[in-house]
Amino acid sequence: MPLDALLADIAACRACAPYLPHAPRPVVRVSPATRLLICGQAPGRLVHETGLPFNDPSGNRLRDWMGIDRETFYGRQEIGVAAMAFCFPGTNPKGGDYPPPARCAALWRPQLLAALPRVELTLLVGSHAQAWALGERMKASMTDTVAAWRDHIDAGVLPLPHPSWRNTGWFKRNPWFEAEVAPYLRRRVAGILAS
Repeated sequence: MPLDALLADIAACRACAPYLPHAPRPVVRVSPATRLLICGQAPGRLVHETGLPFNDPSGNRLRDWMGIDRETFYGRQEIGVAAMAFCFPGTNPKGGDYPPPARCAALWRPQLLAALPRVELTLLVGSHAQAWALGERMKASMTDTVAAWRDHIDAGVLPLPHPSWRNTGWFKRNPWFEAEVAPYLRRRVAGILAS
């Protein structure tokens, strides 16, 4: 299926409507030129309201890791965003958002990835994306998976923690991430956008 037709089908999807606390609003931003694909878990509330992926404080931190500004993030077709679920799953009363419903990835992900043949690097943001993409290659924890980031470079994937403010403690406990992984990511992003 051509990408534009697939994106129209995704935009019209209402498969999760009975399970969401609001009307579905699928958020995916890719193009035939996508070479860097960012796969998070699901849109948050602010993303749901605006329709722009990573249009929130998590996006600010992610862009910092990537070494790019907001204009570049949204203005370059080489950068695409397709989370594990395309609609905001709602907020858990205990804190944070609900996990992405698996039905979304099962319904759309294989088709979407097949329609993006130019992708050179996929950022697996958080454990949900890592579990789906890495399967048995995922380590016992998200921390272990990210720490083994070099094991996945040849496959064109880079596991990352979620850039949420809720993970601030994780970043303090794991300074190697900012020292090793973020500089590598900045170099790769700069290389993709320069070529």
